[in-house]
Amino acid sequence: MSELIRIENVSKRYRLGTINRGMLVKDLQSWWARKRGKEDPNSVIGEHSKRIEKGDEFWALRNINLSIQAGDTLAVIGRNGAGKSTLLKILSRTTSPTSGAIKTRGRISSLLEVGTGFHPELTGRENVYLNGAILGMSRREVRVKFDEIVSFAEIGAFIDTPVKRYSSGMYVRLAFAVAAHLDPEVLIVDEVLAVGDVNFQKKCTGKLNEVHREGRTVVFVSHNMATLSSLCTHAVVLEEGKVVLPKSGISEAVNFYLGRISEISATSLLERRDRVGVGAIRVKDLSIVGPDAEEQRVYLSGQEIEFRIKYVKDPRVKLENVAFAISIYHGQSTFLATLGNEYARGFFGVYDTEGIAVCRLKKLPLCKGTYTMNVIVFNNGVIQDWIQEAKVMEVENGDFYGTGRMIPETHGGVLLEQAWELEG
Repeated sequence: MSELIRIENVSKRYRLGTINRGMLVKDLQSWWARKRGKEDPNSVIGEHSKRIEKGDEFWALRNINLSIQAGDTLAVIGRNGAGKSTLLKILSRTTSPTSGAIKTRGRISSLLEVGTGFHPELTGRENVYLNGAILGMSRREVRVKFDEIVSFAEIGAFIDTPVKRYSSGMYVRLAFAVAAHLDPEVLIVDEVLAVGDVNFQKKCTGKLNEVHREGRTVVFVSHNMATLSSLCTHAVVLEEGKVVLPKSGISEAVNFYLGRISEISATSLLERRDRVGVGAIRVKDLSIVGPDAEEQRVYLSGQEIEFRIKYVKDPRVKLENVAFAISIYHGQSTFLATLGNEYARGFFGVYDTEGIAVCRLKKLPLCKGTYTMNVIVFNNGVIQDWIQEAKVMEVENGDFYGTGRMIPETHGGVLLEQAWELEG
């Protein structure tokens, strides 16, 4: 197979300036904090980020080397903030690397975050032709594909409406249809497909498989390991802007990545340097205990459990309207539910320097499987602490319904209390 893309020692640096916070008062607050050597009160990046160096330089990518061959379906895997989207933007030439070189051959079409690639004032029709022209296609070449694009996007009645009036779902449908149907040699897709409905996601998956069968190259980013495993043949794993697993088979890469998630979640939360937030409250531990108040290696569906969030608070502040939340994912990709006091009980006032926020479930409603949890604390809409993959939980089938019958793992991840009877 011939090489279509070669990436050699590519790095990308961003400068974290004190301007463009959105309001002049915030710009001044940030500038004054920096002058006094204090933490920026408007920063959304945690104080422990390892990629921020002297002079407020943030390295999104560091010394990336990668070769992509014709016909590859390559997954770029990594946690949020690993540098996946930055790499795709560089491949798509929507941003340039700070150092290193990229050599490409053939047409490259990309579907990145919602809002890129289309001019909002132009109609859907005009944007289709504009994208074709950017790819070097003639109007006649685009015209041959036009009806197929409109049919796939399912927006026929709105094709002559300015795209600024489209919903996010309509926008993504048309953007994907354009990117996939204009015959690029390389198709780059970020995780924007999560915006569409389930049926359209299946339709897109089918189209990506078709593109692969035609011998074209696909570079794909997603947090859904099942989707990546079904679509991709190879993968590269990024972590904090660096390649931690070079291009490998998809199964090896997925197993490596999930293993890294388990390692990270086993690290003491106070030592985690990948957290985000202002830090007036910091999570020091997330534990899951059974009725005996002890942590278990495996939990049973239907058993009583407690989620215990231990925290420390800056003694100089008293915080009102505090919300603790735990997001639960099946594996590391499929979102299932959020536990949070904001809606289940109401906000807390936090005054002590240490404490524990406790969430009790009378019956654990999860089927057999591995579950990943993120923990977040915020007050008045400001994130105080946010840690991804804070805990990994193993669940085995238990007698949730008290009938002696176990629910197979294939029947879904959430169990619901229910009562059945036959009438008539």
